[in-house]
Amino acid sequence: MSIPQSGGGLIEHRGQLAEYLSSGCKPKEDWRIGTEHEKFGYCRDTLNPLPYEGPRSILAMLEGLRDAFGWTEVREAGKLIGLEKDGANVSLEPGGQLELSGAPLVSIHETCDEVNTHLREVRDVADKIGVGFIGLGAAPIWTGDQMPQMPKGRYKLMTDYMGRVGTHGTQMMYRTCTVQVNLDFGSEVDMVQKLRVALALQPVATALFANSPFFDGKPNGHKSWRSRIWRDLDADRTGMLPFVFEDGMGFERWVEYMLDVPMYFVYRDGQYIDALGQSFRDFLKGELPALPGEMPTLSDWADHLTTVFPEARIKKFIEMRGADGGPWRRLCALPALWVGLMYDQTALDAAWDVAKGWDAETREAWRVAASVDGLQAQVNGQSMRDIAAEVVSIAQSGLKARALPGAGGMIEDETHFLNALQESVETGRAPADELLERYQTDWNGDLTRIYGDYSY
Repeated sequence: MSIPQSGGGLIEHRGQLAEYLSSGCKPKEDWRIGTEHEKFGYCRDTLNPLPYEGPRSILAMLEGLRDAFGWTEVREAGKLIGLEKDGANVSLEPGGQLELSGAPLVSIHETCDEVNTHLREVRDVADKIGVGFIGLGAAPIWTGDQMPQMPKGRYKLMTDYMGRVGTHGTQMMYRTCTVQVNLDFGSEVDMVQKLRVALALQPVATALFANSPFFDGKPNGHKSWRSRIWRDLDADRTGMLPFVFEDGMGFERWVEYMLDVPMYFVYRDGQYIDALGQSFRDFLKGELPALPGEMPTLSDWADHLTTVFPEARIKKFIEMRGADGGPWRRLCALPALWVGLMYDQTALDAAWDVAKGWDAETREAWRVAASVDGLQAQVNGQSMRDIAAEVVSIAQSGLKARALPGAGGMIEDETHFLNALQESVETGRAPADELLERYQTDWNGDLTRIYGDYSY
């Protein structure tokens, strides 16, 4: 989850809210790729999740990365809660999931190099202290009571609130992992088209990357339990956002949506002030109960933008949020998929052609079906596997058109990063299908085997 935002003075007029979003518009030559991925850490002997402190802990991991690889500390209330280096940061999810938020990079080649370097560093530190890390969409065995809580004020507030607004909020916070990519837009019109494609086709990413068929120690009946969790979390801030597909969509319409979303907090002087359920509209009038008489800053607005969790969202860029965390090579496949679809106009138009005839009910049906059945999903006589094959083919054409070479020119473009997805559409199998097969055959129902066979 996001770290506190900084910069920006007082909001003097409401127009600044949309202007903040539109300031993200960039010419195509300045478009970049930001990849984020989360992973579960565990003690190798007990298979229990890592506590915050101790010889085998999240703190030991952060200190090891800091000392061995030159990362700079990020602290909150005196506690080490993250690291920064070269435009990237390592941060903590509520249950101790370790997240890399990558630097904005030009190509998938660079993105994959960044991911590979990070995982090598993590493994180097982890091996020395008897710790392992695994990429899955949901914790397969651990119960909610087993999960530690990281010392971040934002998470304490959210934990207290989640039980009031949905049934799966703390599961999302403490027992799920994702991989996502953040991409740029060139104009308001470009943002709208990309956001519509991102939302409509997010179930395709869910199906291709489905990797959470286990929960509480047994199969859960879904290929992506992580996706299932998001459907009963908080209706005010999740979902497929039908308004995005209506006439009049733009930055101002997103502002209206955000102003209707109840607040979580205000960040002041290193502290999270409880503003749960309060209104940013009142804040704009100096009438926020948590800070009576105080006016918001653009940093407050930027923080508020991080408190919605739809399948895709905008800040000064677009975030694709539908994929489960997964194995090493799929961490590069996710940005390759969306860059291929989004960063070439011909591919973007073709991607919109796939979904533009779907109504809100169809888009939601795909969202549900993808979480349950993955690539075997069917809606209105259409097959997810067929749609996924078409989408991956469009992404491949988009990457070919970008023609960005790697390995000093030895690799002519970025298309090979889609190989794992092409294999999935050819076989009809996502990672969840492989996991279920292993569970039923060579693991003989022993789910602890997943750690030895699928850790990084």
